[in-house]
Amino acid sequence: MSIFTPTNQKRLTNVAVVRLKKGGKRFEIACYPNKVMSWRNKVEKDIDEVLQTHAVFMNVSKGQVAKAEDLKKAFGTDNQDEICLQILAKGEQQVSEKERQAQLESMYRDIATVVADKCVNLENNRPFPVTLIEKAMKDLHISVKPNKNTKQQALEVIKQLKASETIKIQRAQMRLRIGVSGKDAKRVKEKVKKLSTKVEKEDFDDELEMTVLIDPGCYKELSELIHTETKGKGHVEILSLKDIEEGDEKLE
Repeated sequence: MSIFTPTNQKRLTNVAVVRLKKGGKRFEIACYPNKVMSWRNKVEKDIDEVLQTHAVFMNVSKGQVAKAEDLKKAFGTDNQDEICLQILAKGEQQVSEKERQAQLESMYRDIATVVADKCVNLENNRPFPVTLIEKAMKDLHISVKPNKNTKQQALEVIKQLKASETIKIQRAQMRLRIGVSGKDAKRVKEKVKKLSTKVEKEDFDDELEMTVLIDPGCYKELSELIHTETKGKGHVEILSLKDIEEGDEKLE
């Protein structure tokens, strides 16, 4: 005996539900577990890796698919792909307390990993272990914000760690080579020095050539400075994105 399944029902299992209330009705989409935050953080870029189906539901758990007229009334369109993207961007993910805790712990470690990747120990210019960053974050009672970009939160954590002096931390410096023609050299040199944390090399022959270390946050400002002051004739070359001490640390 065959079982009849209504055409407006579509059963799904092992699903993460994202829900959005609009126009007085509830609309849901079915996503793969652990993929919603990856999409929102721009880690995952393939929508087919996020959505289990390009369909909008009234109730995912009951398999009730939304009617076209309800979609058009609430969203102004019945294009399910467009509506799925809207719900994915603005909707609230429905998760159990256990799943929520697991997501927060994963995000906490992701933020600590980004901080460790971008920073060094001020005392020896070496990278920090991720576990030490996590401990410092816990000591400051830093909590994560589930709907906020991981990288953005990591930059805020760096500021908090620097301000608290819980650990001696600073952004890993960028190493740049700057070239400026003679007539602009003297004026530009002083401005470059103000933006640099260290001038490693300074030569002047037919043109000024400097090798400097800068905080990554100053790179755009310095690049625009060279372009403007030299009317596009100067150049900035990135020698390394991170200046860190390599190898094993020696114990005295």
